[in-house]
Amino acid sequence: MNKPAYTITDQIALLKQRGMIFKDEAQAHNHLQNISYYRFKGYWWDLQSDTTQHLFYPGTCFEDILDRYDFDRKLRRILFGGIERIEIAVRTRLIYHLSLAYGGLWYLNPELFNQVTVNINGVNKTVHLWVLDELQREFARSQELFIKDHQRRYPGQAADAWKILEVASMGTLSKFYKNLKTNLPERSIIANKMGVNSPHVFSGWLESIAYIRNIIAHHSRLWSRTLVKRPGMQLNNPQGAWFSQPLRQGQIDKPFSTISCMVYLCNFLNQPQDMKREIIDLINAYPCVPVYKYGFFNGWQTEPLWK
Repeated sequence: MNKPAYTITDQIALLKQRGMIFKDEAQAHNHLQNISYYRFKGYWWDLQSDTTQHLFYPGTCFEDILDRYDFDRKLRRILFGGIERIEIAVRTRLIYHLSLAYGGLWYLNPELFNQVTVNINGVNKTVHLWVLDELQREFARSQELFIKDHQRRYPGQAADAWKILEVASMGTLSKFYKNLKTNLPERSIIANKMGVNSPHVFSGWLESIAYIRNIIAHHSRLWSRTLVKRPGMQLNNPQGAWFSQPLRQGQIDKPFSTISCMVYLCNFLNQPQDMKREIIDLINAYPCVPVYKYGFFNGWQTEPLWK
């Protein structure tokens, strides 16, 4: 049965009835005007003593929920900056190494890719063709001046990789890399140039980072999320600081694992903005936010990667 719509005043009254404390109802009213009740709900779910009646544990405070929300928003902003640097570096290496080896139209060459067929919506195509379709859609809707210039001057003519891959999403780049033939030397070269000695591990990292990027791009919650795409954390002969102890399953399942991979890559790329320091500063600025909800369990800060 559908429920009636509640005014913000009614929403606050309902939360109080269920045991939530408000230090400043006027401020809470203002926040609920700008951030929906159900968007907040994901941040207070674990504070319910009864998830059927939606009763809160004693001492549950709206302002603490707001801190969780603000922390998550700021963390996503930091991560997006790191993803930008990683995405650009991956794109650059894909274009550079494969174009030098196989020419500017390498991405069209089926001999470079695994020819695995998949069925999507009743249509059978190779993964390579599905990814090409996705790339062409990104190319067609791009508003970049150099893309518009290519479409005007060379209608119907395939664009070189250094043009078309500049508008490819992180997800598309990840799929291109994953589908490269395993014996292709450039597959190993690209992974190595990103500081990872295993192309298989690197491919998994790209998938998990693309997954996190999509969450962030849609302004969705990272808080307490269990990842669908999880990176492999067995990094042999790391080229930089890594973990001295295997991660627990709860750390692998949560964003901590992918965030750690991003920190490793940004460290290797020697980027001037220290994403790790920004994350540590944010955690220190919100001492009451339980960061284990992201997989930051006890002892994480003593690991070489995070020191």
